[in-house]
Amino acid sequence: MAKDGTNRGGARIGAGQKKKPLADKILEGNPGRRKLMVMEFTDVAELEGESMPPPRDYLAAKQKNGKTTLAVEIYEKTWQWLKERRCVHLIPAQLIEQYAQSVARWIQCEECITEFGFLAKHPTTGNAIPSPYVAMSQSFMKQANNLWYQIYQVVRENCATEYKGATPHDDVMEKLLTARRGG
Repeated sequence: MAKDGTNRGGARIGAGQKKKPLADKILEGNPGRRKLMVMEFTDVAELEGESMPPPRDYLAAKQKNGKTTLAVEIYEKTWQWLKERRCVHLIPAQLIEQYAQSVARWIQCEECITEFGFLAKHPTTGNAIPSPYVAMSQSFMKQANNLWYQIYQVVRENCATEYKGATPHDDVMEKLLTARRGG
């Protein structure tokens, strides 16, 4: 600890080089020469995967305005996407729930901005102030992005081939626009 009371030096969370995806290691001929964990499923019986755990009640709870959020739909779509890539067992259900709730809250804040506008009235002075929904929207969007990066990083590190295509996170803006239209 330094004289000013701050911690300096040493290992920090998130410091250092990020892990390379498995597909890149295979393409480069495994330059580190460590044993690679490749999950290959050939000549095996068709096994029935585990069914999706039901989303928790708080994801489907009615909001103050009487509407339900899109959290359950986002949860189910994300879980299905992970199952198709055979990575659902690597991601805790709680992480998927947090991601779904963050995206749903972001969409809810964006709906409020659309309905009430970018300005609000100060409670004591009555002057115009920036809407608190804007800051909340940005916060939920950042949280959703961080959670998605955690989920996607696990998928990326455990796929033997590079994945290209749509992800549930790519569909977030479509969900926002659909929610604004009312269905």
